[in-house]
Amino acid sequence: MTGITINFNNVLKLTDDQFYQLCRDNPEIKFERNIRGEITIMPHTGGETEKQNASIIADFVNWNRQTKLGEVFDSSTCFKLPNGSNRSPDVSWIKLERWNKLTPPNNEKNFLLLPQILY
Repeated sequence: MTGITINFNNVLKLTDDQFYQLCRDNPEIKFERNIRGEITIMPHTGGETEKQNASIIADFVNWNRQTKLGEVFDSSTCFKLPNGSNRSPDVSWIKLERWNKLTPPNNEKNFLLLPQILY
């Protein structure tokens, strides 16, 4: 399933803060942004995929509860990657010491972190 990609670059290039606000103002829509600044509206994955994703997240959460090594995030979390794109993996994990270095409001805008594990 592919998303719908929109290129606003000739009209408006969103800053990181503006992209974050767009996501916050439209919580029912899952946005991603590629390295060219184009915005993709991601479709819902469907019941079977969502069930598989829930199982994967549960495995990560259970492992992390045992090891207490980091923080687990779901597919609603959008990360800024080194190439400048913003992506929302199905599940991600960040080492606890990296997470603890963030202070509010940066821990709310956790898409500015690069997770160690993406799936």
